[in-house]
Amino acid sequence: MTHVTTHAESPAVLLQAAAEVAEYAAAIAMQWYRTDVNVEIKGDGSPVTIADREAERAARAWLAQRFPHDGVFGEELDDERGDAPRRWILDPIDGTKAFVRGVPLWGTLVACCEGDTVIAGAACYPAVRETVAAALGEGCWWNGSRASVSRVANLHSATTLITDDRFLERPHRRAKWHALSSEAAVARTWGDCYGYLLVATGRAEAMIDDIVNPWDAAAMYPLITEAGGRFTDWRGRDTAFGGDVIATNAALGDMIRPYLVDPFDPAAGASV
Repeated sequence: MTHVTTHAESPAVLLQAAAEVAEYAAAIAMQWYRTDVNVEIKGDGSPVTIADREAERAARAWLAQRFPHDGVFGEELDDERGDAPRRWILDPIDGTKAFVRGVPLWGTLVACCEGDTVIAGAACYPAVRETVAAALGEGCWWNGSRASVSRVANLHSATTLITDDRFLERPHRRAKWHALSSEAAVARTWGDCYGYLLVATGRAEAMIDDIVNPWDAAAMYPLITEAGGRFTDWRGRDTAFGGDVIATNAALGDMIRPYLVDPFDPAAGASV
């Protein structure tokens, strides 16, 4: 008999579900990893492969059995039940550019939301065998053990990360990042979802993204906040839906954000 759940599920149940579907879809994507997979270019210039689409289809099928009344919003396929009070947000392969080049720093992202509140999120990185999942009030869990951000409180000892430091669409922000990264001990472009994994598990202190979509950021919000960190947009708003991200440990949040935050930034992302 198919197990159908309702909206009474606890955050702990949704945490487990997010982790399970992320690992399931990631395993589907892995079938094409380091193969001669065909790459298509979407209208926005980003790549997509059969692995992206089949992994998302697998996640949707899993969710349809377990949460048939929930909405589903993903990167590659059409929205389902968009008027549902609860929805799942999917990114079957975050880091497709890495994936198609055989680089292991990609992951499958799943978030469960009610409105703009992210209840649970999970990210599975199958090529490096790491899964991290979190839910409101339930903490952040990394391969089954409790995860927490680092306690580094000195910017000169910090590792700062970004997806792309060229700022091709918002070049006026480039100087902000350079001012911050020049003060840090380490600055790297270990970007996409991998950077958030490092912050949530205490291996880096800040992850910066200039442009994100909801499927890029939603799962990451609980991972960072439940690990004890801070997650805002570039206007300093506490949201996963601001169009850009500053994710930090707690100790350095108030030190890092002034380098980047501009409440009057003309490149403001999507509203909350």
